[in-house]
Amino acid sequence: MKYTFLIIVLLMLVSCSQEAPEQITDIRDYDVYLSSAESKKTSKYFEQWNSMIKPDSMQLMSFGIVAGEYSRYFQETGDIAQLKMAERALKKAVEIAAIGKSGYYRALARNYISQHRFKEALELAKLSRNMGSGVGESQKLLFDVHMELGNYVDAQKYLDSIKNMSDFDYLIRLAKWNDHIGDLETAIHFMEKAKVKAESAKNSSLMLWSYTNLADYYGHAGRIQDSYDHYLKSLRMDPQNAYAKKGIAWIVFSYEKNPKEALRILDSITKTYMSPDYFLLKAEIAEYMGDSSQLTHNLDSYAIAVENPSYGAMYNVYNADMYLELTEQYNKALKVAEIEVDNRPTPESYNLLAYSYFKLGEKDRALEIVRKHIEGKTYEPTILYRTAEIYKATGNYSKLSELKQELLGAIYELGPSMESKILNL
Repeated sequence: MKYTFLIIVLLMLVSCSQEAPEQITDIRDYDVYLSSAESKKTSKYFEQWNSMIKPDSMQLMSFGIVAGEYSRYFQETGDIAQLKMAERALKKAVEIAAIGKSGYYRALARNYISQHRFKEALELAKLSRNMGSGVGESQKLLFDVHMELGNYVDAQKYLDSIKNMSDFDYLIRLAKWNDHIGDLETAIHFMEKAKVKAESAKNSSLMLWSYTNLADYYGHAGRIQDSYDHYLKSLRMDPQNAYAKKGIAWIVFSYEKNPKEALRILDSITKTYMSPDYFLLKAEIAEYMGDSSQLTHNLDSYAIAVENPSYGAMYNVYNADMYLELTEQYNKALKVAEIEVDNRPTPESYNLLAYSYFKLGEKDRALEIVRKHIEGKTYEPTILYRTAEIYKATGNYSKLSELKQELLGAIYELGPSMESKILNL
């Protein structure tokens, strides 16, 4: 009799642990946005200005406008060729500009940030600042570049230099800074203030930017309904917005545990949007489903896409993550991590290096990197999980215990396959 009672209790526990989460999404909300219409890569406005550019052209305004259009097409399509064409146009603008050169330096620097050419971006940002024109804009740019490079003391200095609580650009950077130091509640507060300013100004591009970033922050804070609502707001403004669709797919997968529907959403994106990292997310979901065929197919699609030399270092982190988590090519991961640490010595880059050494069996070396470059410098859940693994392997159980509690609150961000791994730490 007592064994029957124990079995009933165990069944009840299993049933509770597998209870479906609250349903947040509704297919009727977003299905209309999953059409496969391809984003345009030209317009009458673009053609008008592009037609003015000749091999020996000196039409400065033409280069600036055309570069802006190429950049917009890149954002809408994920087509790296558009970003490279914007770079070429901006280089020509820098070359021929007699006045306004500082602005073109900044535009080219932002192009390089998109390409993960951060050191080159920093040099251009400094040139722009030294020219004495548009100083405030240059200092915003310098904050952005230093954050990307992990130069946080310099970044804070430039953030302080542009302080203006009524300025949208300052508020979004203040939000980013607070997120970086682990104060998510304050980050959300300032991002919400920025959203209000964008809405008051009826600036559609700033509103869209605010909605998607707030959706991300809300997700990190466990406010899934708010996150979903803001992704939908983004899609109402921009029905082809791949990032917002990806955000909804993550809610469906990680929160609602519906991988098939998440894949359907992502499949609709990858028909027309060309960013390779979407294939890695599809591979992650396929692995969770135990679908080895889809896993292999999406890994192959990713690998083929990133062979394009135009990507440069843009997918180093994704490549290293793939080698570490999906293909177990640890020596390849180490080589990429070493390049990335040289390119941008952030806690994220050092995490790749430490975890590569850990996977190769060099636990003490991994721990040394953690202590020197990661501890207390980041709150990103994936990095904390890998750090916890290193702590466990090296017998640092008190630090492991602290991280384990934090990680249990970050399962939504990490994905459903991570729950059992965290519990087994």
